[in-house]
Amino acid sequence: MTARILITGAAGRVGTFLRARLASPDRVLRLLDIAEQPPAADGERVELVRASVTDPAAMEEACAGVDAVIHLGGHSGERPWAQILEVNIDGTHTVLEAARRQGVRRVVLAGSNHAVGFYEKSSGEAGDYLFPQPDTYYGVSKAAMEALGSLYASRYGMDVLTVRIGSCFEKPKDVRMLSTWLSPDDAARLFEVCLSAPSPGFRVVWGVSDNTRRWFSLDEARALGYEPKDDAEVHAAEVIAAAGEPNPLAEEYLGGAWCGPNLDTAVREAGR
Repeated sequence: MTARILITGAAGRVGTFLRARLASPDRVLRLLDIAEQPPAADGERVELVRASVTDPAAMEEACAGVDAVIHLGGHSGERPWAQILEVNIDGTHTVLEAARRQGVRRVVLAGSNHAVGFYEKSSGEAGDYLFPQPDTYYGVSKAAMEALGSLYASRYGMDVLTVRIGSCFEKPKDVRMLSTWLSPDDAARLFEVCLSAPSPGFRVVWGVSDNTRRWFSLDEARALGYEPKDDAEVHAAEVIAAAGEPNPLAEEYLGGAWCGPNLDTAVREAGR
């Protein structure tokens, strides 16, 4: 039987990584974004949808006939509160509600390490269900995403999994990412098990590779069946030579420089 998977934010970096890696002959990927997307490649089974996660009617239509949703859509960095509220928080609610109305039983949410960015690294390994300590409005939106996912799992019996993504890039870009890196291939492995694990209910898992320097638990992800194969350490010499030593804030808090004054959005918006 052919499975149909809706991916929101499909034109973004992580969505682009997953599009190439989640494709299979028995799967159709319905790819939704506000941006234009490349047409289907030879042998690729995709349906392209141009719409916003903030549009309830469009999202309900996009959820029709799908087996699962991977929700990546939203702002991927810090923004003013009004933008975060509209797109990241209200948008996540719109996606979950559209999935519920269309009878979609599984939603995988792209969370972030910034939901717990003010966790002090000296406290030890960051557990899978570490209580939220967001470092930015963006981080608040990811904590809200987890709360909404929990609500929809508990009240409606949906399977909702939140992946607290570390840093998903082709290669780690700085010394901090030697700990937080999620390789594109490992991202696909993790999202695959989130799609296929039997009756997971509500889960929060860390989205990182098996990095030598990682700060995060992989227990819950491995319990789902995730077997990471990559380690940022293979890039360590190159990264350290290019980027030098990390900002001291990156050593104090899990969120690194996101905990610093340059991302104090409330003060910047108020001017005081």
